[in-house]
Amino acid sequence: MATKQKFLSYKGRPLVRCGNTIYYGNPSDKFVLVMQIVTSKKIDDLDVADRVIVQLVNTDTTLPLNEQIVKKSEKRGLYAAMDIGTIWLERALSQE
Repeated sequence: MATKQKFLSYKGRPLVRCGNTIYYGNPSDKFVLVMQIVTSKKIDDLDVADRVIVQLVNTDTTLPLNEQIVKKSEKRGLYAAMDIGTIWLERALSQE
């Protein structure tokens, strides 16, 4: 029996976490967002992302690796990373 997994979504796009890397966007689109949590800090008993590297990545695997990364930035906190990343992704996908 095949079971279809449902992913967490944000603004209508899939949001998947694998370790310290968060992928946002549909892999069948031309661009996706990749966020890597570099450091985290403890607040009470909870680990909270502190430094996050945000990358807008082209999903065309025929491109060399250095050309797949369209934009890159480092932000403080996951909220700031998602904020700028969703803007980049929306703009890139609207220009398709």
